Amino acid sequence: MDGVVMSDTDSRNTQTPSSAPSFGEAAAYWLKLGFTSFGGPAGQIAMMQSECVDKRGWIGQGAFLRGLNYSMLLPGPEAQQLAAYIGWRLHGIKGCLFAGTAFIVPGMVLMIALAWIAAAQGDSSIVKALFEGVKPVVVAIIIHALWRIGSKACNTPLAIALAVAAFAAIKFAGVPFPVVVLCAGLLGMVLAGTGWGHLGGGAHGEDVEPVAAGALNPGAVAGRWVKVGAACLVVGIIPSAAVLAVFGTEPFADVIQLFTTAAFVTFGGAYAVLPYIADAGVNTYGWLTPPEMINGLALAETTPGPLILVTTYVGFFAGWKAAGFAFGVIAALLTTFVTFLPSFLFIIAGTPYIDALQAKAWARNALGAITAAVVGVIFNLAVFFGEAALVQGGEILWINGVAALAAFALLHSGRVGVPLMVVIGAVFGLITHLAM
Repeated sequence: MDGVVMSDTDSRNTQTPSSAPSFGEAAAYWLKLGFTSFGGPAGQIAMMQSECVDKRGWIGQGAFLRGLNYSMLLPGPEAQQLAAYIGWRLHGIKGCLFAGTAFIVPGMVLMIALAWIAAAQGDSSIVKALFEGVKPVVVAIIIHALWRIGSKACNTPLAIALAVAAFAAIKFAGVPFPVVVLCAGLLGMVLAGTGWGHLGGGAHGEDVEPVAAGALNPGAVAGRWVKVGAACLVVGIIPSAAVLAVFGTEPFADVIQLFTTAAFVTFGGAYAVLPYIADAGVNTYGWLTPPEMINGLALAETTPGPLILVTTYVGFFAGWKAAGFAFGVIAALLTTFVTFLPSFLFIIAGTPYIDALQAKAWARNALGAITAAVVGVIFNLAVFFGEAALVQGGEILWINGVAALAAFALLHSGRVGVPLMVVIGAVFGLITHLAM
């Protein structure tokens, strides 16, 4: 089957949109996104929806939602994987690699710099004030993103019910995210079989490209996964082995083991795996203290890129505690590398079959149901951020609440973009700190 061939053109198995950009134009956008992708996964997904679908028309709404569905099913950062997926659809493997890498590099560099400040300079009241001011803005960004995504994905009573049920299951019953996704997908399949309740992510099949017969041949699919998996294994082993040979095993062997494992169990996003990383970094290896871990999470929440870049912060502390700045940087780079490498494996190996799945009514309905459930998951994330930013010691921080409402109003009006809103929030935090 042609889908097994890993060329930049054949591997896409999709038609190129008439409005497809040049590689240079797309690269400029991915770099811009890497520097401005504040607000966590919900905000980042909304930014790609706005730019790549609504404004530029690079990818259709149905294809975008199918990519989002697939990314949500995978372990790892869904927003980064969605960027890699869009890059793959536009320019094949090179587009996937560039989009996925550009999405994380600016945040990684910033996290390394901030981790060094935290490790070398200790707590800075000014820096804390800046990030405190950004917190209510982040809440507004996520709520605004939730509104935009929910209005598109939850346009039937059944979809709304699924979103509400997903939120309740995670928030109040503690149901793991993978179980929520599995149940939503199974429900969508059952409903497709009964003919009741359309939930297709492509909205009645729109934007679904024709697929060749046998496109989902198990042997061909398995062959592609083996080839891509072997390539990723080689890519992962070479730099890891080089670091161990040149700099020794301490702390790099533990860094490779911990964060490679974490990369394959991050179903449900960064918050699903944070307890595992925090326990290992603080209690097992002693790389950080509990307050240092909390600071790292706060920095990851308020810097561009996926929230899982908190692992870069932890990796830096692992190297810093072992032998200072140089080891800190190397450990941070190695941590980021092994954390995100599996994401490229999943996108390059699996993306060619997303459209083929969408040719099946049961698959469209299953993935549409997952999209609706994911809206509830994002709402749970908004609640989590809201509690962290607007409530302290059981009391509501009214000034932060007013700031969040004002930020939401500005974002919803379209007069202020996310980057400027983040700057305004930082200034708000600084002014509030100086006035106290």
